[in-house]
Amino acid sequence: MKLKWCIKCVLPNSRPNLVFNTKGICNACENHKTKKNINWSERKKQLKQIVKKAKTISGNNNYDCVVPVSGGKDSTWQIIKCIQLGLKPLAVTWKTPARTEIGSKNLINLISQGVDHIDWQINPKIESQFMLKALKKYGSTAIPMHFSIFNIPIRIAVNLNIPYVIYGENSAFEYGNSDKRDLGFELNHNWIKKYGVTQGTSIDSWIDNTMKKKDMLSYLPPNKVDLKKSNVKAIFLGHYLKWDPNETKNFSEKYGFKFPKKPRTGYYNYADIDDDFISIHHWLKWYKFGFTRLFDNLSIEIRNGRISREKAIKIIEKDKNLPPIDDIKKFCKFTNITTKEFFEIIEKHRNKKIWKKNKKNSWYIKNYLI
Repeated sequence: MKLKWCIKCVLPNSRPNLVFNTKGICNACENHKTKKNINWSERKKQLKQIVKKAKTISGNNNYDCVVPVSGGKDSTWQIIKCIQLGLKPLAVTWKTPARTEIGSKNLINLISQGVDHIDWQINPKIESQFMLKALKKYGSTAIPMHFSIFNIPIRIAVNLNIPYVIYGENSAFEYGNSDKRDLGFELNHNWIKKYGVTQGTSIDSWIDNTMKKKDMLSYLPPNKVDLKKSNVKAIFLGHYLKWDPNETKNFSEKYGFKFPKKPRTGYYNYADIDDDFISIHHWLKWYKFGFTRLFDNLSIEIRNGRISREKAIKIIEKDKNLPPIDDIKKFCKFTNITTKEFFEIIEKHRNKKIWKKNKKNSWYIKNYLI
C-alpha cells in the first residue's frame, strides 16, 4: 500500500473510509465544502418538524427523545439544544470504567441543567475481558465502548417507547465516508456496522465460554422485530445544526462545561477528556494507520480555516507522539495484564503495509507526511 496524504488536510488514505478524488482531496474535506451550500434555515425547519412529531407521539406521558451523553462538550450542546427546542429529553450514559474527575463534574453539571438521567454501568469483569479480547484481536480497546454508546440508548428508547434518539455529529460526514448514501441524517444498523468502530462485528462474534450471551446483554442492539414495531428513529443533530467542535465548546462553556489547560490527546484541550482509556484508542491509530488523534483534530481546524496546512505540519513536526503511558498503566491494571504484555500485543497489529524497517532495524513509515 502506498501511503498518500490529502493535499488539503493532513489525513492519509490509510484512514478507514477515507477516499481521495482524482485531485488528491479526501472525502472528509469534500464533505466539509458542502456545508457552505447547505440551507441551514431549511434544515432547522426540518428539525422543528421532527420536534413536533416527537412531541405528538410522546404526548404528555413520556419523554420526547433519548440523548446519549458523557462528560464531553457535545453532550452539553445536545442537551441544551434539545431543551431549547422544547423537547423533554432523557439523558443516557454508558459509564466508562475509566471516567475522569473532570468528566464526572461535567456530567453532573449537564444533569443540573434540568434532565432526568440514566447512568448505565456494565459488569466490569465482562467489560475487562471484552476490552482485552478486542485489543488482542483487532488492536482496539474501544470496540466495547462503541457497542455500548450505539446500542444502550436505542434499547432504552425502544423499551420505554421514546420516539427519537438524538446523537451529535455524524462521524461519517466529518471524518470520511465510503458511500455517499451514508451522509444522511439517520443512524441505522448499516451505518453502525460500517462507521461504528466495531470492526464490522456483532456481539455474536464475541460470545464464547467466558462471555456468554447473557453476560453481553448491555452490548446487544434491540430485537429487530421490536425495533421495527417501535419505529424509533436515531438521528444526528449535526445534520440539522452546523457542527463545529470549537463552536460546541464555546456554546457548552456558557453552560458550565469545564476543560483542562492542556490536551489529553490530540490538539484540542476540550475533547476526549471524560475517559482515561480513549487516549489509547486514538494512539493505536499510529500502529495501524500511521497517524494519530492530532492529525484528525488539525484536519478539522484546516477545514474550518483556523490554521493552514503548513502550520498543521509544523505542529506535527514538533509533536513527540509519546504513548499515553499513565492511561496504558490504568488499562493494564483494569485488564490484568502487564505493560510489557500490552506493547507485545499492539506490536502484532503494526500495519506492515505502511511500516518498514530501515538499515538500523528501526521502524519507519514510508512516504510519511514529514
